[in-house]
This record gives sequence, C-alpha cells and structure tokens, in this order.
Amino acid sequence: MSGQPVSEEAIADFERDGFVVVPDLLRFEELDQLAPHVDAAVAARQSGDHRGLDQKSRYEQSFIQCINLWEDWPDVRPLTFHPVVAAAAAALLRADVVRIWHDQALFKEAGGRPTDAHQDQPYWPIAEPRTVTAWIPLDGATLQTGCLGYLPGSHRAGLRKYVNIFDGQPEDLLADPALVGSEPEFREVGRGGVAFHHGLTAHCAGANRSAQTRRIHTVIYFADGCTRGTDLGHFAVDRPGIAVGAVIDSDLTPVAHPRPPGDLPTPPPF
Repeated sequence: MSGQPVSEEAIADFERDGFVVVPDLLRFEELDQLAPHVDAAVAARQSGDHRGLDQKSRYEQSFIQCINLWEDWPDVRPLTFHPVVAAAAAALLRADVVRIWHDQALFKEAGGRPTDAHQDQPYWPIAEPRTVTAWIPLDGATLQTGCLGYLPGSHRAGLRKYVNIFDGQPEDLLADPALVGSEPEFREVGRGGVAFHHGLTAHCAGANRSAQTRRIHTVIYFADGCTRGTDLGHFAVDRPGIAVGAVIDSDLTPVAHPRPPGDLPTPPPF
C-alpha cells in the first residue's frame, strides 16, 4: 500500500472520539500466514497452564495475555512491525516517527467474561499522551465474541486513572464523575480490519458468548521523543534503565515507523 493508509476523515474521527476502526488494512492472506505464529507463541507461553476457565482469576477469565511476543518469537515480528499498521498509527498520532511500547496477544476464551473498563496509559510510565493501541483481530471481532466498546471523547476528559483490573473486584471506571452519562459504543471489526484507540480512551470488551476463542494481537505505539513520566515500574523502561524525565529510546522500544521494507528489529538480550 502506498501513501498514507488512513484517510484524513479517519484521523479526524480518532482525534474527536479517541478510537477508529480502519477496515481492510491487512490482507486475508497475511493473516492466514501470520496468525498461526501468534497461536504457537501463545500455546508455548501457556504450555504449563492446564487450568479450566472456572479455575482462573477474574482477570484471567477476561483474556489470556502474552506480552512482548516479538522478542522471543521471530515469526511474530512481521505482524508486530507490520509497516501498514505502524504507518496508520503514526498518521493517527500525527507523528513522523513512532516506536513500539510492547505487543501482546489477548485471547478471550469461549465463555470468557467481559473485560472491565479501563484506560491503557495509566499502566505505562509515559508522560506524554501520544500513544495508540492497534487491536488486530485475527478472525474479526463481533458482539458475540467480545469486541471492544469505547467511550467517545473520553481521552479528552482530563482523566488518567489507574484501575486495578488485575486483582479482585476493580473500581468501576464508568462511574467516575468525568465519565458519568457516557455509554460505551461497541464496534465490530471485520477480518482484515484494525481498531485503534488512544491510550487515554476508556474502553471495555464484552463477554465471549461464542464457542471459539477470540484471538487478538495488539501493538502499542508511542510518538518518538516521549519521556518517562514517573517511577511506575514497567519492563519497557526498567530493563534499559530509562530514568524519570529521560527520553524513551532503546532497542527494547524500537522504531516501528518508518523502517526500510523488510527490516525487522533485533531484540535486546534478556
């Protein structure tokens, strides 16, 4: 694909609403080739876990989460660093250069519960609100399988609230005074489409009421030049020793766009 992969209308929608679904960004043949590698990586990461869904924590019942697959699974790198997806992320952020914060697979098992409402960026010690997540359904995502719901404009509400969705019963983000009166808009994504949301957009996901696993690969991007804002722990800045106030710039968060065609980064040693 030549030129900018998203329209000015899509960029305006993203800036207004904090999310946008871009259809047909990936070809079916690409997904057919790349999806099995994500499956294999998730299976390997989960190989020692034989629990049933009912034996898992509330958080684990929302999805299986496998972070930074690009580091140890070379065959996942072409998807994580897909040039069209990265170029779309850069366009949405109006950034000349974007870096990877991390990738992650989010597989919601059949019968998996809803994902609690949250914002992404409070989990990351990135000072500047110039982040975007690309949410790539390997099979598409529907209301039945648990697509995302977004609160339009919530990224502009002045809210940056950490919600502990990991342990016990989380706080209800949707009850926050900054968001009261808003309702999530659930958006299905056809296969080949990619949903993008801003790091401060409040969002949630429905339950998976189908008999199939909802397979999602996500990539988080941030504009080059962003800095570490706090001492909140996160491997993306702790491993390379990025100090508070310093620019986030290491081979653990490599440039995703622009890159020469076919050029994939080499991960740092563990």
